[in-house]
Amino acid sequence: MIYIVVPGDTVERIAEKTGSSLEMLIYANQLVYPYSLAVGQALFIPGEGRGERGIRTNGYAYTYIEPWVLSQTLPYLSELSVFSYGFTREGNLVPPPRDDTWMIEAAKEAETLPVLTLTPLDELGRFNNNLITSIVQNAEARRNLINQVMEMVRQKGYGGVDIDFEYIRREDRDGFTAFTAQMAEALHQEGYQMSIALAPKTSRDQPGLLYEGKDYGALGAIADHVLLMTYEWGYKYGPNMAVAPLNMVRRVVEYALTEIPAEKINLGIPNYGYDWPLPFEKGVTEARTIGNVEAVQIAIENNAVIQFDETAQSPYFNYEAEGITHEVWFEDPRSMEAKLGLVREFGLQGTGWWQIMRFWRAGWLVTQEEFIIDK
Repeated sequence: MIYIVVPGDTVERIAEKTGSSLEMLIYANQLVYPYSLAVGQALFIPGEGRGERGIRTNGYAYTYIEPWVLSQTLPYLSELSVFSYGFTREGNLVPPPRDDTWMIEAAKEAETLPVLTLTPLDELGRFNNNLITSIVQNAEARRNLINQVMEMVRQKGYGGVDIDFEYIRREDRDGFTAFTAQMAEALHQEGYQMSIALAPKTSRDQPGLLYEGKDYGALGAIADHVLLMTYEWGYKYGPNMAVAPLNMVRRVVEYALTEIPAEKINLGIPNYGYDWPLPFEKGVTEARTIGNVEAVQIAIENNAVIQFDETAQSPYFNYEAEGITHEVWFEDPRSMEAKLGLVREFGLQGTGWWQIMRFWRAGWLVTQEEFIIDK
């Protein structure tokens, strides 16, 4: 059950109205003492859980995740994607800046599969398509990278590899497909899995650097499963709008299903929102990344009324601070339920959360209520 706060509500009154225990209401929604509420806030009221069918759930995490956040999240995850391993132009593997051993051990303790995430990030943490070119166009560098990845998987005890290459040049498209096929063959020979993250295309020949290097059909045939990165319509340097508007997410899913079997597709879930200072000016305005729990606290502290966009199926609100108008878009139990509705409607394999660095209990409980978490 999802309850929308109206004027005059208190947590005590809502608990009484809904038949929920006060403690569970506070716990499920991570309410902060003295438990103030925002008008329009969506509260998740835990039920018994229907568990109509299983769902695979993946979450990405940097190696500097807080141990408490990871421990709270792992029970809800089928897979933990450790972000990330990089590589040089010669195909030498570059480990993450902090040791990942403790995360792998924690995942296994929770019966969650640890996955090595491979990305072409440079020293500044940016996706570098020159690194991609150096690998896909050089057979020796490619073999070197695959061999080193395999050795790391064995040494660390990973259960597979996730390939997250972005901004692939059009001329590297076929080379990237061939690289993933070689990686998958090496992994499969030793019983490991491989997944691929896909930019949110809505058509086969969609123009743009983010899309042209990804062949949905070929990559979907190679991978054990794929992640549709159905987020970042609203982004840090873009105009104020929903991060993952459901109407656009639906278009991506509908196209993906023309190229990839539903049972191989995981739907991307954004575990964050943005706070934009207004008016938006392209090239000047920069939004602040916030967590979903934090977004509600901002609304409470500024007496903002939370609205819900029916087309985007996303919550938002405006507030004033130091003479500046702000607009905030984020995720709440309603937007989560809408996204999970697509998973159910199209029979997708599951979800992939970017990312789990902030703990959002209500989001996980909505997922658990809708599906049995199938590990």
